[in-house]
Amino acid sequence: MDKKPDGAASATIHEDLLDCMPEAVIFADARGMIRMWNPGATALFGFGADEALGLSLDLIIPENLRKAHWDGYNQAIERGATAHCGQSRITRALHKDGTPRYVDMSFAVVKNPAGETTGAMAVARDATQRNQEEKQLRKQLAALTARQEPE
Repeated sequence: MDKKPDGAASATIHEDLLDCMPEAVIFADARGMIRMWNPGATALFGFGADEALGLSLDLIIPENLRKAHWDGYNQAIERGATAHCGQSRITRALHKDGTPRYVDMSFAVVKNPAGETTGAMAVARDATQRNQEEKQLRKQLAALTARQEPE
């Protein structure tokens, strides 16, 4: 770990941590413009940081979910807190190639040292396979239940 002469970790340690995280980490400003995009976000969504930085979060939000997303985003920015208190949620997202993804995502409102809301961050991981497996298990359970004869 890089240390400053006074013993504090250097500012680059934060970048090093974000760069090695397998999860996507995204920060968007209060207007929803992407300001930070780590390699995990590139792996999950297919867009490089050079393609995503400065663009709207609409880049990864399916069109039919955008109104609900922006309603929630704007309320969280105004409130200074998310409605889900840091709990993760499975939601849909878009990959660069246009394929839909299910992502397990948690959100947090980001504030500066003065307590002013500067934007929001999300941490996400791919949940597409898990979602498909759970759907298949629910179908199998429903089929088994339907085949059972009433007693």
